[in-house]
Amino acid sequence: MGKEELANYEERVYAGVLGKVIGVYMGRPFEGWRKADLVAHWGLVDRYVAADRGISLVVTDDDITGTFTFIRALEDSGRYADTPADFFAKTWLNYLIEGKTILWWGGLGVSTEHTAYLRLKSGIPAPQSGSMAINGPVVAQQIGAQIFIDGFGMVAPGEPELAARLAGHAARVSHDAEAVNGAKVVAAMVSAAFVEKDMGKLLDVGVGLISSDSLIAEVHRDVRAWAIEDGDWHQTYERIFEKYGPCIYGGHCHMVPNHALMVMAWAYAPDSFRQSQAIINTAGFDTDCNAANVGAVMGLVVGLDGINRDYDFQSPFADRMLLPTAEGARLTTDCLQEALRIARIGRTVMGWPQPEVPKGGAWHHWSLSGERETVLRRPRAISPFSPSMLDI
Repeated sequence: MGKEELANYEERVYAGVLGKVIGVYMGRPFEGWRKADLVAHWGLVDRYVAADRGISLVVTDDDITGTFTFIRALEDSGRYADTPADFFAKTWLNYLIEGKTILWWGGLGVSTEHTAYLRLKSGIPAPQSGSMAINGPVVAQQIGAQIFIDGFGMVAPGEPELAARLAGHAARVSHDAEAVNGAKVVAAMVSAAFVEKDMGKLLDVGVGLISSDSLIAEVHRDVRAWAIEDGDWHQTYERIFEKYGPCIYGGHCHMVPNHALMVMAWAYAPDSFRQSQAIINTAGFDTDCNAANVGAVMGLVVGLDGINRDYDFQSPFADRMLLPTAEGARLTTDCLQEALRIARIGRTVMGWPQPEVPKGGAWHHWSLSGERETVLRRPRAISPFSPSMLDI
């Protein structure tokens, strides 16, 4: 691209990756719950509650695995920003093992991604594999296009148009219409957050890259106006539920209700990572997905110091991630390693030189703020490849 190199690019990507993964771990224990049930159990969900439910904090999750796998299309193609649209579908076929890796395998016509995979497997290419014409408007407009998309903003820092274009190619493998619009908005916001920290401007950038006549654009106008009028996110939630609630839009987890809650969280907590997570998680619906997208943007807005300013989100999981794909050697990884991989792709996309590899490629090189303290506070000393990580 030839744009001037951003200072501390790797560290900024790391903040975005942390925000994404923290959101998943925050929202996963009560995915699909309604707001009333969440309030009854915890009041405001502004902390990890996995232990309260007797479940592991670090788990495999499609939001994490899909995000950090599908971005590899750019590098695997060797074309980066010019990766052909059909190659994004080939990446699915390269890394997925049916019924075992990455996706929620809910069946044809139930899980949008499983449906798209079956289309690809039968020889139907993208974007037809994710089209409404083949899969119908309900299946084609579920939330999956949005939940896998943050990486396409991270590899195009400060270039939201490019991020939205790449996100569109990736999203259309499995989705269509408003689902693609939601994905473009999120990718553009992630991209813009490298250089812009004002949430109002970030929301303007994101929605400015889709048609003003689209339903997602209408959601943005409504929710932002309601936030100004109400001054209370609980009241805005009620308005969202009435006009855009899941009872109105069919399927397992439709894009529109969930995207509306994300706009609400950003509008009410424009500069607080913890408060944005508290709002998006307490609001319910598809909590791990929504909290992850909100977290990616907010991680970039507030930076590494801001993520842990009001609550120690990082130490309980110490950066750990699990990525089950057809490439088994990548199963056990961490946020820093994945951030550096994304940054490597992003530097090529942007035409920037690759930095010198710290300490000869050592797993822990302590070169980024926040890495040393977090890793040294891991609850027990184990190899990065130890199976005991699965029991956290």
